Formats: sequence, C-alpha cells, structure tokens
Amino acid sequence: MNETSTPTTATTAGNQQISNDGVQKAIRNAEDMFHQAATVGGEKAAELRERAMEQLRVVREKLHDAQDTVVMKSKAAARATDDYVHDHPWKSIATAAAIGVVVGLLLNRR
Repeated sequence: MNETSTPTTATTAGNQQISNDGVQKAIRNAEDMFHQAATVGGEKAAELRERAMEQLRVVREKLHDAQDTVVMKSKAAARATDDYVHDHPWKSIATAAAIGVVVGLLLNRR
C-alpha cells in the first residue's frame, strides 16, 4: 500500500476557515471600494476602482490556488484508494458488500 502524508481533518478545516475568512474579507473590501467609488468622482473614483479590481484579482488567485490544492489532494486520495484496493482486493470486496447490505437494510426499513 502506498501511504501518503495528509494533514489532519482539524488542520484542514482550520486552514479552510482561514482561507474562507480571508476571501470574505477581501470581497467585502472590494465591495466597499466600489461603493465609495460610486459616491465620489474623478481621480479618487478611478483609484478606488483600481484597488477594488486588485482585491478581486487577489481573491481569484487565492480561489485558484485552493482549487489546485483540492484537486491535488483528491488525486492523491484516489491513488491511495486504488493502491489499497489493488493490494487488498478481497478485503475491499467484503467491505463493499457489507456496506451494500447495511444500506439495503436501512432502505428496506423505510
């Protein structure tokens, strides 16, 4: 079996919360800048719009990085699962059958 090191669920959830908070803050800042730009005119409005667009670009980059991380971790999990199933085929079949029986029993109860 090919073992990969992955962060704990708590650490991953904490990082996700930090990322979500950062993204939300950046979006709020950009929205505030757009609202301010709407109330003022001239050079100040252009500067505020430019800063807001920069904030949105940063958010887009953070989301793209997060997407790349999720895709990479998903592929690693799929590889690890595939390796496990190849290394332990009968155990995998028995586990799948047991899950199928449990799901069937639960659905039959309704």
